[in-house]
Amino acid sequence: MSLSNTPAPPDPGPAADGTTAALAEPTTKVTARWVTGLVLVNVGINAAFFGPINVFIGQQAIGIDEANKEAILSLVTGCGAAVSLVANPLFGALSDRTTSRFGRRSPWVLAGAILATAALLALSGAVTVALMVLFWCLVQLGANAAYAAITAAVPDRVPVLQRGGVGGLAAMGQTVGILIGAVFGAVVSGNYMVGYALCAGALIVSILPYLFHRNDPPLPKAERVPFRLGEFVRSFWISPVRYPDFAWAWLTRFLVNVCNQMTIVYLLFFLRDVLKHEDPALGVLTLTGIYAVMVMITAVVAGPWSDRLGRRKPFVIGSSAIIAAAGLTMAFFPVWNGALVGAGILGVGFGAYLAVDFALLTQVLPLAADRGKDMGIINVANSLPQVFAPALAFLAVTYFGGYLTLFITAAVIGLLGAVFVVKIKSVD
Repeated sequence: MSLSNTPAPPDPGPAADGTTAALAEPTTKVTARWVTGLVLVNVGINAAFFGPINVFIGQQAIGIDEANKEAILSLVTGCGAAVSLVANPLFGALSDRTTSRFGRRSPWVLAGAILATAALLALSGAVTVALMVLFWCLVQLGANAAYAAITAAVPDRVPVLQRGGVGGLAAMGQTVGILIGAVFGAVVSGNYMVGYALCAGALIVSILPYLFHRNDPPLPKAERVPFRLGEFVRSFWISPVRYPDFAWAWLTRFLVNVCNQMTIVYLLFFLRDVLKHEDPALGVLTLTGIYAVMVMITAVVAGPWSDRLGRRKPFVIGSSAIIAAAGLTMAFFPVWNGALVGAGILGVGFGAYLAVDFALLTQVLPLAADRGKDMGIINVANSLPQVFAPALAFLAVTYFGGYLTLFITAAVIGLLGAVFVVKIKSVD
């Protein structure tokens, strides 16, 4: 992928057709420095998300009530995900309308990171399930405000033929964040209070490079759509009849993310209770490390490759099928070596998927003025599985056959996500 090292001007002014810079379709390649800032924000947000989800909330649940640890983990993560369902499109829409001289997206990146950092520190001291739910919901509120804004910055500033490459690097940042969360889980030796503090520190530090080189043109007040509550609420409904490609892209992303979340949500407990791993947190780190390496390799390869070919769908279909194969591996080979292979397969599939599907999604957005809100709605397809997957996982493990049922169900759902990609017509 080629990136110019020439610094972008802070306010490029109106586009050639008279469209304000904040709303114009981008045509100039973004710089390496800007992409680095974008990647680091993704690192921090995902460390703040997945350190707690994969390790610390589970450890905290064991400390509060070991007998009901699965139910506590599902409740806390499910409630937090429910908050994100509203927060992501809401803050995306608010950022669309922001007229700050610092730009539309940057103020929300900063404010969201500050809120999430404070909530992580508060969560570290929670001694009841109710407080865990409250503070994790606040983490989700703040982190999703930042994530909605930074996601919308890509279609704002990155031209179409560079989006696969930038999407691959963003996916690499997400994966590094997940890996950092797992490293925190392993090094704190069960002291989840320190783990939460490390996640909070990683988040707040990660946003600084982007804020100092944000390339975020302000929206002129004359261009802001007047706020009318009814119209604002109705704008969150995007007709699948009028915009079918957007609807199919949303559905396929939802299904693939359900598959992914179901595969990993009980990983700590799977290692502890089924594989009898002597150090489950270290096991999570090992599997996450394998997953992360494969994600980073396939993301940075598949994204630019897709840009060069000008095609998205074959990559998305193939990678979705590979993700499903990871669930089948975990189902039929419930041993440590099987888990190692499954983690590698999941990483291969999800790296390519994150890079190329993200580029595909930016090409089916209905309106330039609503990029933040529409990307927020797309991000619901990332968040909603965090509600469905823990609930489905709890039912599968507790009532319907255990981890075999869990992983097979995940694979079937992932394969459906692969099949429905063919319904998207406007993108090759």
